[in-house]
Amino acid sequence: MAFLDNSGDIILDAVLTDTGRFRLARGDGSFKITQFALADDEVDYTLYNESHPNGSQYYGEAIENMPLLEAIPDENNIMIHKLVTLPRGTTKLPIVTANVSKIQLSLGSTTNVSPETLNFQGLSNVREPGGYLATIADRRLLISFEGVGGSTATATARPFSNSALSETIRGASFSLTAINSTTLFGTNSKLLTTLTLEGVDSGARVTVPVEITKDVIATSNTQGVTGVTLT
Repeated sequence: MAFLDNSGDIILDAVLTDTGRFRLARGDGSFKITQFALADDEVDYTLYNESHPNGSQYYGEAIENMPLLEAIPDENNIMIHKLVTLPRGTTKLPIVTANVSKIQLSLGSTTNVSPETLNFQGLSNVREPGGYLATIADRRLLISFEGVGGSTATATARPFSNSALSETIRGASFSLTAINSTTLFGTNSKLLTTLTLEGVDSGARVTVPVEITKDVIATSNTQGVTGVTLT
């Protein structure tokens, strides 16, 4: 959602997801906003001008007059830079890191991703108590996407979709298994997507590129459907 300043009146522009619209339409009170986040994606802080000829009151004039982004229900393109609350006196921002800088998978192979947070509560590399959110940008490329560890770990089966839809799960670490079919490759030798890891407590995030290669060991045919046999 976005705030629109319209001649003194503050307008809240909210775009609901399909689930949100469904619950709102039911009218039974099941639509309740229990959590929210703030972000400053559209703000260019380099425009803060301490040399403004009209004095300090106008230092941030250019920033305050910037247009705000329209609300869109796509976590890959909005609210990338979320605002977080840190203890007073914090001198270093938390940074989320992963045990891999790039994920490379062959057909049907599995890998585990273990995020940690640097500078969290003054400590070095630690796992956040609330765990992490993992968002795969194209869910079609995984047959298994599972959050491991912690009481909030989640796992999902691969949804049927012709569109490149993203999906977010929660856990202390994550297990990813690539597709074992060559259907989506076409003439391409590899498929590319991204995995975004976000600390639930710190709000820090990192994006890891994901590459799935078209490595076929053998093929088999069952009822006219070509699949891949792995050894």
